[in-house]
Amino acid sequence: MDKKHKAGIDGDQWAQCVGDHGWLWNAAVAPASATLILAHGAGAPMDSDWMSDMAARLAAQGVNVLRFEFPYMAQRRVDGGKRPPNPAPKLLEWWREVYAVVRRHVAGRLAIGGKSMGGRMASLLADELGVDALVCLGYPFYAVGKPEKPRVEHLAELKTRTLIVQGERDALGNRETVEGYALSPSIELMWLAAGDHDLKPLKASGFSHEQHLAAAASRVAEFLR
Repeated sequence: MDKKHKAGIDGDQWAQCVGDHGWLWNAAVAPASATLILAHGAGAPMDSDWMSDMAARLAAQGVNVLRFEFPYMAQRRVDGGKRPPNPAPKLLEWWREVYAVVRRHVAGRLAIGGKSMGGRMASLLADELGVDALVCLGYPFYAVGKPEKPRVEHLAELKTRTLIVQGERDALGNRETVEGYALSPSIELMWLAAGDHDLKPLKASGFSHEQHLAAAASRVAEFLR
């Protein structure tokens, strides 16, 4: 692990910390502009292809990325059984604990965020924790098939600088519906043409999944700089 990316801490200490917690660390390939704690979504682990790909893309553009797992997902690794996400209070408490540890060890700009549920939980804590920025990738504005029950009340008052990267046809928050919400002026939305919840576009859009993922990573890196 390259120590020049560990401002304020010995690289070996940080490596041990990451290993002891079972976290995954992607160090920026150049002097890091920021560190992003990136949480997984409800159904896929921290080392899913999507999460691993995005972490690598961000690291290539100067962002350190720390991935962790919520308790229910970590337990899946132990017994292999499918289990639903922990109740929201447990997820939020886990986020607080992870952030506290990382903040003690990593100097410089520190952002939080995640894919889908992981990003939503982060958004509920961003102001409380006083983070430098919030990044949400595929935000679940509502449950599938329930746009009449949006989860946006706290987003109207959010003070933290926020970037939400969203596919235009996301089943958990399509463009037509989301543009009708009253969101805080601190929130910036990046729309990806014909993208779904994983930012994958329809072939007819003329864009590829690779192009959308690359565009998302570039925008996140720019935002965190």
